[in-house]
Amino acid sequence: MTVSDLVIDDRPVRLAVRDHGGHGAPVLLLHGLGGTLLHWDELAPLLTGSHRVVAMDLRGHGLSGDGPWEWEAVLDDVRAVVDHLGLAEPLVVGHSLGGMVAVQWALRHPDGPGIVNLDGLRSAETEPRHYAGLGPGDLQALLAELNSVFDAQAAAMAQPLPEAHAAMYPQRALLTTGEGVFVRPSAELAGQVRHDPYFKDSVPQVARIRCPALFVLATRNLPGLPGRVGELMPALRAGIRRDLLPLLADRPHLRVLELDASHAMQAEQPGEIARAVLGFHAETTGRS
Repeated sequence: MTVSDLVIDDRPVRLAVRDHGGHGAPVLLLHGLGGTLLHWDELAPLLTGSHRVVAMDLRGHGLSGDGPWEWEAVLDDVRAVVDHLGLAEPLVVGHSLGGMVAVQWALRHPDGPGIVNLDGLRSAETEPRHYAGLGPGDLQALLAELNSVFDAQAAAMAQPLPEAHAAMYPQRALLTTGEGVFVRPSAELAGQVRHDPYFKDSVPQVARIRCPALFVLATRNLPGLPGRVGELMPALRAGIRRDLLPLLADRPHLRVLELDASHAMQAEQPGEIARAVLGFHAETTGRS
């Protein structure tokens, strides 16, 4: 299958796109915060047997241009890709931040073929009420530790990368300036996203979705979490299930799949995710 890269540059924010080809109903792939369209290179070929598959770099990421993180503007970016490539109404598959964009896309397109949200409902840095199963004292201490980790990451993002560290990133994820090499997105944009109320919790919006939607939830921690942060993650997942599942009780167009994977599920279980996407689309549209 021929893969082609292109840039849409006739709009305020240029958009970098990878067209994986394929024939059939279109699928559009949206990566998470700090990711790029490269994150789909293993999964996308598993879908092209029955779908036209396209991935894009979100604004501020990869080779796409910079712009403020405004959800409506991001949705307009997605629409620009859809229109430029003639994708009609695609099934939108998003991971993490991309899954939150997918939820917003579903609200804008209630009659569309649907979305697949890959572990993109609630950020780890959320309010205590978003966790379940931890006592108040432990929870506050663990959240303080988590916030300190994120604060340190934010401070590091504002500084040029040491040369040895820069070599660890794909070139697409870096921006070279006169001051040095920086990881994308910028510290400013990452801060906008990190503190955005919707990014912290998109679960309530699920109740407003009218098109088919599949929510794929992780069941394991990301490997290598620092300190005691790993103790928070089961409580975060439990809180998501506690708040999400009641919303699905009388909404048969909304589905949940729990996957034996961590938040990096598209890298860990591409085959399982591909089967889930293909099965969901076939079941909800009557088309393979």
